Amino acid sequence: MLPSRFEYHRASTVEEALELLDRYGEDAKVLAGGQSLIPLLKLRFAAPEHLIDVNPIEALRGIAEAGGTLTIGALTRHNELIRSDVIARYPAIATAAPQIADPLVRNLGTIGGSLAHADPAGDLGAVMLAMGASVVLRSSSGERTVSIDEFLVDTFTTTIAPNELLTEVHVPTPAARSGGTYLKLERKVGDFATVAAAVTLTLDNGTIGHAGIALTGVDSKNVHATGAEASLAGSAPSDEAFAEASRLAAAAAHPVTDVRGTETYKRHMIEVYVRRGLARSLEMANAG
Repeated sequence: MLPSRFEYHRASTVEEALELLDRYGEDAKVLAGGQSLIPLLKLRFAAPEHLIDVNPIEALRGIAEAGGTLTIGALTRHNELIRSDVIARYPAIATAAPQIADPLVRNLGTIGGSLAHADPAGDLGAVMLAMGASVVLRSSSGERTVSIDEFLVDTFTTTIAPNELLTEVHVPTPAARSGGTYLKLERKVGDFATVAAAVTLTLDNGTIGHAGIALTGVDSKNVHATGAEASLAGSAPSDEAFAEASRLAAAAAHPVTDVRGTETYKRHMIEVYVRRGLARSLEMANAG
């Protein structure tokens, strides 16, 4: 099937893109990597009258670390995350990036486009929830910073307004003695996750100072398992504590039975992956 007719606009600056968004609003879609949008256009699940291509905007690219914050430009490609020496210091992102879809998608797909698409099976949403990230949304009247928890509303739904452009992702730099990982169960390489878990952990004088736990593919959006995180805060990093946090994470999810597995199987695998992720994160934190 071919997309419905649309008018193509190529923006060379952020200001030009915002002017186009002001002009066309809900009748427009932003084209970044196109790995989510183009299939929707071809199937006519999306039929915008105007397509705004932001790929020429160099200001939306790049990875930088300063002042305790990692800043990732919205047009940064997934493969750039894999190759970055800076990202290596953020193990949850570093382990997730090579597991996103397949090489073709990773070459073109962007971190901003992935988060704005808000697919509950998307890997980066869970990672950013576990890491306490936020996004910068810019319009012609200014910009605002929104936590990922607030940004991800539901399936393919975010808090971004029709006249706003996602420009940056901000991730807090992990403290000393921290670890993290992303564990993904998939039927084959490049498949959507049957279940996946993003886990981070920071030690503080022998106890758990902070933990981050978020899940992929088990609800109508990425699940932030805040109850599981709270159960670990201030606790000794023991098998018992990890088992309880894993149980709470599974209880926070709402998986459904489908071709990838039964609801019971998926809940079990959430427990397995969260517990395994906490153990791996603890090893990193102890080595730090």
